[in-house]
Amino acid sequence: MENSQGKRLQVFMAACGAGSRRACEQLIAEGRVVVNGEVVTRQGLKVDPQTDVVLLDGRRLKEKQAHLYIALNKPPGFICTNQDPEGRPLALDLLGSIAKGNRLFSVGRLDLLSSGLIIYTNDGSFARAIAHPSSGVEKEYLVETRKPVDDAILDEFVRGISYGGIHYSIARYRRKTATRFLIVLHEGKNRELRNMFAARRVQIRRIHRVRIGSLNLGSLKPGEFRFLSRREIADLAESNSRQARDSGPAHRSIRRRSAKRGQ
Repeated sequence: MENSQGKRLQVFMAACGAGSRRACEQLIAEGRVVVNGEVVTRQGLKVDPQTDVVLLDGRRLKEKQAHLYIALNKPPGFICTNQDPEGRPLALDLLGSIAKGNRLFSVGRLDLLSSGLIIYTNDGSFARAIAHPSSGVEKEYLVETRKPVDDAILDEFVRGISYGGIHYSIARYRRKTATRFLIVLHEGKNRELRNMFAARRVQIRRIHRVRIGSLNLGSLKPGEFRFLSRREIADLAESNSRQARDSGPAHRSIRRRSAKRGQ
């Protein structure tokens, strides 16, 4: 039964959240642990977490998976779902071997034609806190249009418009040129930017996400990724709490312009 290359039973149990190593040793001594159908009471038995079945009071123990937080610069032409019946390229596959066995999923999505910052994680609580519309976490996009857009249209987007029976609005914008703008969203409804510009008969050339909360895309090239630091993860959680507090009507009405039209 013993696997000489495995982990000590009490170490494995502690990694599964059953308690401290000393507490797990006591559980073993009390005869409450079963390995592959046999009650184990002696200390030091080694188990293989992948093949051995360990039960504590009848409940199977499994090691807690380490949480991963990854920033990816998604190129156009990749989708953010983990499976696609049409066989289109998956953004997840850009993570290579990291994606295998880690049950990663995207935090929010970018559509097929859009590009830029996307976060992949296996931390469900983190993903829900960042992606849910009620969180108020800002998403910033560089939007390029095929023709110049007047400030009147962008100001209208700040106030909010209806299209297809759905209400859309942006938090604020900053003009870069006559056809390029930085636009900040709070909710991020499905195809929100594309639908808003379509409502005003403006064709979009490019949508590129450059920021989620406090996390910037930075120097990542298309198709490249990196792991988030502990500080970045904590800052994202903090921006979630802060922006949820500050995303009231007064905050959403702010409009910023740092360049004159056409520059």
